Parts: sequence; C-alpha cells; structure tokens
Amino acid sequence: MQPTADLCDQYGDRVAVAAPTFRAYGARARFAGTVATLECFEDNSLVRTTLEEAGAGRVLVVDGRGSLRCALVGGNLAVLAHRNGWSGIVVHGCVRDAAELRQVDVGILALATNPRRSEKRGAGRRDVAVAFAGVTFQPGAWVCADEDGLVVADAAP
Repeated sequence: MQPTADLCDQYGDRVAVAAPTFRAYGARARFAGTVATLECFEDNSLVRTTLEEAGAGRVLVVDGRGSLRCALVGGNLAVLAHRNGWSGIVVHGCVRDAAELRQVDVGILALATNPRRSEKRGAGRRDVAVAFAGVTFQPGAWVCADEDGLVVADAAP
C-alpha cells in the first residue's frame, strides 16, 4: 500500500484528503480498499448486518452524522469485520471497547469513544453517497488511510 503522502504527491487533486478529525483505534494503522457506505444515526443495526457479509478487503464507511452520544462500532463488530475480511472501518461518530479494538487486525478510524451502545431499530441506508470531513465517499470509490491521514479517490490509483 502506497503512503497517503505519496498518493497526494503523485495524484494531486485527483485524490481528496479528509480533514484530520479522526483517531485510529484498530490494530491495523494502514488500510485501503473499495468503499462500502452506510448512513445511520445512533443505530448500528446496519453496521452489524453489513459486517456479517464477506468484506473482500473493502472499507466500511459509516456516516453516523458525527454523533458523540453513543458508539456505532465496538469490539464484537471489529472481530466480525476481521473474520469476514474487511480491511477497515471509518466511523463519523464514536466507537467503544477501545482496548479490544487495538487487538483486532482491522483499521478503525472514528471521532472519539463513548461507552454507551447504540439503539437497534434497523434504521439507516446502505450504498448511498455520504459526506463528512470535507470529502464525499461514494460506494465503489477507493479509500486509503495511514498515520498521515485519509484520502479518497474515484478508483484505486
């Protein structure tokens, strides 16, 4: 995987750089893959359903609308992501079980931690464009994250 700084140098404006609002929680500091998207607010039902599918190296991008009131991903979901072959998870919201997340070989970026679990109402939408941190994540796009940041491109460079 090419470092994000090198991608920016090589591709310039053809890659979008997310605002540096995320903290790393997973054991994998560097990850990349094709984007799968979810939009959900304080309800992680679709997160679980999606992570139960074969990840095939994809990155799940979860737009939780930046809510800091509960977690959308925790230790059990991180293990599920790893077991099913997901490369990473980007959460525009919170995670929990931070100590457990550090032990799971999946890249996980989120805004913060919150020990409160989310609701389970089955609300949300899959495979829709989501926008946060100054970038838009389209299903099927490509994302790369490392210690320097997160970049998005229409396709893998």
